[in-house]
Amino acid sequence: MTYDVLIIGSGPGGMTAALYAARANLKTLLLEMGAPGGQMNNTQHIENYPGFTKIPGFELGRNMHESALEHGVISDFGIVTSVVDNGATKIVTCEDGAVFEAKVVIIATGSVFRKLDVPGEAKYAGRGVSYCAVCDGAFFKDRDVVVVGGGDSAIEEAQFLTQFASKVTVVHRRDELRAQKILQDRAFANPKIEFVWDSVVEEVEGSALVEGVVLKNVKTGAVSKLAASGVFIYVGLLPNSGCFENLGILDDEGWIPTDGDMHTDVKGIFAVGDVRRKHFRQIATAVGDGAKAGQGSYNYLIDNDLI
Repeated sequence: MTYDVLIIGSGPGGMTAALYAARANLKTLLLEMGAPGGQMNNTQHIENYPGFTKIPGFELGRNMHESALEHGVISDFGIVTSVVDNGATKIVTCEDGAVFEAKVVIIATGSVFRKLDVPGEAKYAGRGVSYCAVCDGAFFKDRDVVVVGGGDSAIEEAQFLTQFASKVTVVHRRDELRAQKILQDRAFANPKIEFVWDSVVEEVEGSALVEGVVLKNVKTGAVSKLAASGVFIYVGLLPNSGCFENLGILDDEGWIPTDGDMHTDVKGIFAVGDVRRKHFRQIATAVGDGAKAGQGSYNYLIDNDLI
């Protein structure tokens, strides 16, 4: 079977693209790499998506998925290992050997958390080192934890962790946060949150479990230790784009540049959401990307006499 549109990834951008493609009466396959919703599933409450004062991330993801399926989107699971451009069609191969053919491919594979790459980080992953406060916060009831980072995700998760931890120390390499002002105000007002400025984590220490971190002041060079039972890391994202290298659509850092209609440099291949080269990564922007790509797929197929 040849699909009109195949979407790789079921985050908000991918699910929106699938919805718009299906509503254009295109035979649409949503190839999911995990639970529908992507990184939304790691967010306890979403407060900045229009129409909802507050909604759990998993619930918004479930709603988007159900909406897509109700409009005729076909859903399947697969970890994509390669995409080959054959001109009028594209061949998508998955880790389990499954092969799909489509006239349009929309890449919505998102991004993954950047690692610190310091001693102890990998050793204590799952034993005190975490990249998801919503997933693991409850394990640290009445304990001291560290959050590394100063952006929206770091400060949102630090706030969330105060529901469990006795103290949350935010370690940031600069002397001011990058998070939105409303998030900063909440954090500064929370008596459980403390800050260590101008510092980076040099090492995660422990025995069977995490027991603390070694910090270095980037201005003075001074080294200190901070006791903690958990280390939550939010220092940026890396594009989940390695399997598309052969297409020649990645920039030097692995992000995928697109035009305003989400088209890449290869005809019939679009990219949406957090895997794109852009400066503002939010659910709302991913949804906008998906809408453009879904409609853009229809326009591409019509313009090239492929339907």
